Amino acid sequence: MKTQITRKKSWMAPLALLTISAIAGCGASRTVKAPETAISVTKDATKESLLAAYNHVASGITSLNLSVDLVPSAGKAYSGIIQQYHEVSGFILAKRPADVRMIGQVLSKNIFDMTSDGETFHIFIPSKNKFMVGSAKLERPAEKPIENIRPQHLLDALFWPEIPAGSRVVIAEDDEISARYYVLSVLSKSASPEIERNLWFDRSDLHLARIQIYEAAGKLVSDIRLDSWQAAAPAATTATVNGNFEYPRHITMQRPHDDYKLEIKVKKVTLNESISDDRFQLPQPPGTDLVKVGEIGAGNPQ
Repeated sequence: MKTQITRKKSWMAPLALLTISAIAGCGASRTVKAPETAISVTKDATKESLLAAYNHVASGITSLNLSVDLVPSAGKAYSGIIQQYHEVSGFILAKRPADVRMIGQVLSKNIFDMTSDGETFHIFIPSKNKFMVGSAKLERPAEKPIENIRPQHLLDALFWPEIPAGSRVVIAEDDEISARYYVLSVLSKSASPEIERNLWFDRSDLHLARIQIYEAAGKLVSDIRLDSWQAAAPAATTATVNGNFEYPRHITMQRPHDDYKLEIKVKKVTLNESISDDRFQLPQPPGTDLVKVGEIGAGNPQ
């Protein structure tokens, strides 16, 4: 009996090897065309040329006047429960160094109005008859993630700071299924350098495609994706890849620790116009409830 079992196994082994060899042979002889989405022209660039192109755009944008559609979503990132909100129309004004104002509307009626000068933010919510004031640097998550949206968060997505000469910057390649990237990592100047931001460049056109911003200990505070770059001004201003000044028409900003995401669809953009300071002023409307965000007190939700 034992002899018969041994013989049976001795026949099975060559059969298995033969089957594997046949499968491998068939696989090696086939030619499979890559998906169309994976086929793209890859451009080469150096760290120096990418930095120069980035700084050229960063230094060239001094103000923005945007007509947009806003699509906010929020929820518990680790539980997988996401709250999606209706798309709203909006207007965004921004001026360096840190002035920004965003108004959201439904049927031409304001549903929020928020401003920040980099030090203090003001938010007016007509439906709640509330006027909120707080420090732009405040980090105290609200109970409802959508209430974590702050006007100064927009500056990370709309304005990009120049990378000073002499900064520590390293370059790497990153490949995905349908795209290839150069990634510039800007490092801190401390004795133990940490990544301050990653700049992703799409190698199909060398446009800036993604910005990741970090705080101490590698905390990812903002993950911004940029695409659909289009000409926004004559070539007489600062130039980009195609010789025209360009700006992305689709921006997605995700704030992992604030637990919200904001999609910005740019419908119209005006760059570098003169914007008066009074357009960034938002006084408290009469009869509204004042909420000092970050202070403990009656009627203060945070």
